[in-house]
Amino acid sequence: MKALFLVGGMGTRLRPLTNKIPKPMIPIMGKPLLERSILNLKSVGIKEVVLSTCYRAQYIQRYFENGEKLGMKIYHVKEDIPLGTGGAIKNAEEYFDDTFLIFNSDILSDIDLKEFIKYHREKGADVTIAVTQVDDPSMYGVIEYDENDYAISFKEKPQPHEVTSNFINAGAYIFEPKVLEEIPAGRVVSVEKEVFPQLIEKGYKIAVYKGCSYWIDIGTPERYLQAHMDIMSGKYRINGLNFSGKGIYKGPGCDIHSSVKIYEPVYIGANVKIEENASIGANAIIGDNVRIGRGVKIMRSIIWNDVVVENGATLIDTIVASNCRIKQGCDYYSTVYVGEDSCPMAI
Repeated sequence: MKALFLVGGMGTRLRPLTNKIPKPMIPIMGKPLLERSILNLKSVGIKEVVLSTCYRAQYIQRYFENGEKLGMKIYHVKEDIPLGTGGAIKNAEEYFDDTFLIFNSDILSDIDLKEFIKYHREKGADVTIAVTQVDDPSMYGVIEYDENDYAISFKEKPQPHEVTSNFINAGAYIFEPKVLEEIPAGRVVSVEKEVFPQLIEKGYKIAVYKGCSYWIDIGTPERYLQAHMDIMSGKYRINGLNFSGKGIYKGPGCDIHSSVKIYEPVYIGANVKIEENASIGANAIIGDNVRIGRGVKIMRSIIWNDVVVENGATLIDTIVASNCRIKQGCDYYSTVYVGEDSCPMAI
């Protein structure tokens, strides 16, 4: 079985973090989100992945190449212009002649992929959509379904008075290849607004899978930060990392002065240097090759790779992009910082 990742979005809501890198490549605990998602597939035996790219496609292509370094086969399909979710799926049609998975690129969820695939087959579905329950579905695509868990209608971002279900589209699908024939080619198509409703009208079976207890769209800085806090608390688990409100992870090559105070939970990447009397954590995520000066305080913050934090600086509830320098004595609270050429943005 193959999988398709829709990775062409511009990540507008995540700016300025996506000014220079595509949204799927923002780090989650030190590794790009897309890499972590691909490795999840590898863990259940799926080794062929298609990446549908558009915005900053070369960045993604350079990083993954043909997938050999991950032990995968990775194919790249580039859109010349954004084609929407349905158009992107249609654009990758040549790669799929059997049942295949599709994922949005900005989602963290605990979906059990083996159970998801098993459910699809048991339901004899043409499409299976993973759903998750939320308190306020008005910002998402709401799915109504019958007593047998087959979809009967779709409402994209309904008004409050239109809400009849709290189950929303979780951005993970299984398609049978015949469904691709129903998607128009060469134009912008929304799978949520156009394709799914038309499939129901034509009698296709769309099953609804509810096995997704943790789900977050990391499409904004607030949610991106929240996702990391959820990982640190144990609400969401990443392979190889097991935090439950405690624990210290340190990568190789770290140089941490004996006077540094570390408050659990903390993630520290490789080749990190932390000088005397600094205070790290709780809930601090430090990337690779970071230099942290004397007396620095970092709490509930995400520091990407190759960052320098000079003496006496304070970072709380803050995200710092790669290759930035935080100057001596500067304090940032609830801020996104991507460098001197861009004004810090409040979270």
